[in-house]
Amino acid sequence: MAQNSNQSAPGVNALQLNKVGRGRMRLGFIIMLAVLLVIAGRLIMVQGLDTGNMAQAAENQRTVVQKLPAVRGKIIDSKGKVLAESIIRYNITVSQINVADFEEYAHRNADTGVIEEFTKDEGLKKVADVLGLAFADVKKNATGTKNHNYLAMDVSPLVEKEIAGLGVPGIYSEAVTKRVYPMGAVGGPIVGFVDADGQPLAGVEQTMNSKLTGTDGSRTYQAGKNGIIIPTAPVRTVPAVDGQTVKLTIDQDMQYYAQQAAQQQKQQYSAQWASVSVIEVKTGKVVALADSDSYDPNNVGASDPNNIGSRTVSSVVEPGSTDKIVTASAVVEEGLATPMSEFLVPSSLNIGGQNFSDAFDHGTEQRTLAGIIADSMNTGTVMAGSKLSLQQRYDYLRKFGVGEKTGIELPGESPGILADWKNWDGRQQYTVLFGQGVAQTPLQTTMIFQTVANNGVRLKPTIIDSFTAADGTVETPAQAPGVKVISPETAQDAKDMLEGVVTMTDYKVVGIPGYRTGGKTGTSEAPADNGVGFDGYTSSFIGMAPMEDPRYVVGITVQRPQGEIYGVTQGVTFNQVMGQVLRSNDVPPSTTAPVKLPKFYK
Repeated sequence: MAQNSNQSAPGVNALQLNKVGRGRMRLGFIIMLAVLLVIAGRLIMVQGLDTGNMAQAAENQRTVVQKLPAVRGKIIDSKGKVLAESIIRYNITVSQINVADFEEYAHRNADTGVIEEFTKDEGLKKVADVLGLAFADVKKNATGTKNHNYLAMDVSPLVEKEIAGLGVPGIYSEAVTKRVYPMGAVGGPIVGFVDADGQPLAGVEQTMNSKLTGTDGSRTYQAGKNGIIIPTAPVRTVPAVDGQTVKLTIDQDMQYYAQQAAQQQKQQYSAQWASVSVIEVKTGKVVALADSDSYDPNNVGASDPNNIGSRTVSSVVEPGSTDKIVTASAVVEEGLATPMSEFLVPSSLNIGGQNFSDAFDHGTEQRTLAGIIADSMNTGTVMAGSKLSLQQRYDYLRKFGVGEKTGIELPGESPGILADWKNWDGRQQYTVLFGQGVAQTPLQTTMIFQTVANNGVRLKPTIIDSFTAADGTVETPAQAPGVKVISPETAQDAKDMLEGVVTMTDYKVVGIPGYRTGGKTGTSEAPADNGVGFDGYTSSFIGMAPMEDPRYVVGITVQRPQGEIYGVTQGVTFNQVMGQVLRSNDVPPSTTAPVKLPKFYK
């Protein structure tokens, strides 16, 4: 019995071991099953649920985006003549490494959609034919270990498009934009220029940059690791949107004529500089804005940096007697005088402890206000202007635009200098009445006369006519509202007095056969560049025509002319420029007799 009990023990142990083994196997199976389920789940997620992301990631690695540069917009004159334009050119390049990676390739013909197969030499031969080069030269430049080499420089967009259409692996292009100015120095300071990187640095190029700048496009395609385009993959092209064409109010022919006149004035009097501007009275449009020593935007480096901007809008000078029309208009508007008001004008005037005299000798004279303006008498002007309070003197200068920018669309414009009347000293309170102790740009002074010519309404001068988008849409900027400065009746009195400068004096040189004209001379001292004292003079003439209904104002300024200042005259130049603009715009001759107001009341 004992033996049997001893023999039964191994059986029990085996059963227990067998149960343990089966448990371990079951556990192992469960673990293995769990691992398989994890792997299967991952496979399902990768191959099923995450297919798009994985595919997108792979596509992103193959995607190449090539920029298609937009063409900068043109700048044209009022008649459509091109003053600035961009030429897009291309350099055709090659990656010798990528070319070496293939012997045959397939390319989908963009026109037929058929996939064509070529050998490397056949592809390079096609490139050579399009470029007009010898096959041997193209193959030589395409062979080697360089990643970037040039096949051709400065090719046209049409040629670049043909090269791209061939789809030869390793052949690329890079765009080069070149800005050119077909009219050269005509309107240089107005048009401005861009630097080698295409950044605008002056003129309309700078102020209208947002309009001239287009939106770049793109060409997106798939390429392998070696840069070779995958022929069966789609090519997506987003066309570039070119910049807008900016049309100016400037007439290129008139601009050239005015520049020649400005240069002639500078040379005739050995002056520092001269300017000539032509304004359309009823619109404020600038027909010409000319400076002597105009620069050529095609070769800015050859120009004096001081001539880069337009002095007509940036240089401030004392206007002198041209501002007497402001004083005359103010006293008439305030009801303090009329053109026929009488003033007993002495040979010299002492007022408020200040002495004033005129440019010519005379005794005590019985002058009308019209006669005072006609002969440009400082004494009489101070007598008439003293009827205005200091506040009124200041306010009328401000109303006529002195001391603030005109708003013309050019960089570097100066507001001029007009001190607050509370800061005027004992002499300045009188000198501002005849254009001294105040500083203006030549354009500001010309716009004073535009105001008088336009029945007392001051307009904002503009050189921008319109913008034309790449799709042909035309945008015309709204004209800024005019500012009423004086009444139409006062403006007519002022025009009559300006016409008297021509009809009642020996300054008939400004008369234009067939047209009634009027205007005013101005002479003042020019402050020294170091700010201490004066070292010369400023001479000017601003006039309008035809006087029965003025169409244009012409302003001429000469800075620091040499020689006898009273021998300096802009009359002949005014006659030439105004005559040219009237004739070229078919302005009918005057049919009424000129106004002749008496200079003396007895």
